[in-house]
Amino acid sequence: MGEVEETLQRIEAQGSVLGTIIANADGIPIRSTFDNSKAAKYVDSLRQLTLMARGTVRDIDPENELVVLRISAKNQEIMVGPENGYLLILLQRFEKYSRT
Repeated sequence: MGEVEETLQRIEAQGSVLGTIIANADGIPIRSTFDNSKAAKYVDSLRQLTLMARGTVRDIDPENELVVLRISAKNQEIMVGPENGYLLILLQRFEKYSRT
């Protein structure tokens, strides 16, 4: 798990990252930078949304698969990566993209 920890530390070191959560297939947070209550709240909501998004992607194209679910809100972005029965949830401050 050393490689996973190193990757998470690199992600969390980014200035815009507010926190990360890893949850198992049962929806239980197994690693989080948030307190248990907040992590469980995010996992409960985002797990259901990810399952619905995965089903939608497969309904549209049965050979396709959900890789990342990205939600942009006014103040933050939430990215959910379902992989091998786990969910990686990343929250970061929303930074508007400038057009040049």
